[in-house]
Amino acid sequence: MALIELDIGDDSAAGASVIGPEGRPMTENDLPPPDTKRWVMRRKAEVVAGVRSGLISLEEACRRYTLSVEEFLSWQRLIDSHGMRGLRATRLQDYRPGQTVRDRIGAD
Repeated sequence: MALIELDIGDDSAAGASVIGPEGRPMTENDLPPPDTKRWVMRRKAEVVAGVRSGLISLEEACRRYTLSVEEFLSWQRLIDSHGMRGLRATRLQDYRPGQTVRDRIGAD
């Protein structure tokens, strides 16, 4: 997913705007709130787009949203491999190669 920088007048991200995951301009104010509890695929994609575009650093995103670097990188990999739909938690098993539902629940 390519992001297009639109409005960067200096080296800071303040006031910067990029095309977000839904094709609309996105600024730092459009990122999910720090107290987000329900991580729908759109919010995950917004955080990934924000980090990729430089609106927010990876370190700041992890701190703000209490994410591990591994969790953020998994979102990024899923977007790269499967698009935004890869972020759907209810369909995650479709994107994990080599595992069946039976393998995951330990059934014989």
